[in-house]
Amino acid sequence: MATYSIGQAARLLRVSPETVRRWADAGRLPMARDGSGNRMIDGTGLALFARERAADDERAAAPGPPSSVRNALTGIVTALAVDDVVARVEIHSGPHHVVSLVTREAVDELGLAVGVMVTARVKSTDVYVGRS
Repeated sequence: MATYSIGQAARLLRVSPETVRRWADAGRLPMARDGSGNRMIDGTGLALFARERAADDERAAAPGPPSSVRNALTGIVTALAVDDVVARVEIHSGPHHVVSLVTREAVDELGLAVGVMVTARVKSTDVYVGRS
């Protein structure tokens, strides 16, 4: 059975070690102590928690009608290059940097500009950008 230290679990979940400690102390994450007394998080329990947390994040980040697109990254437009037909949209969402090519018409219809919050939805090799 795989086990993870508090620090390893924090890196995997992209939160602080203190947050992982609080979750473990509250019983949300299965935790035990190794022979040296160090806290260890059960790998199977951590995987289940990560999956549930991702589902909660997905539901919170994607208000509106249901969609078959599951990979939704809410972020902010950090750069926008528009020409007569095509636009290049750069988005930062946490540690992720997404670049999408969309039509100029889509930029105008969505009101995209640097500083606007958007949701990039990734399906296969395509990125769909929608206003958040």
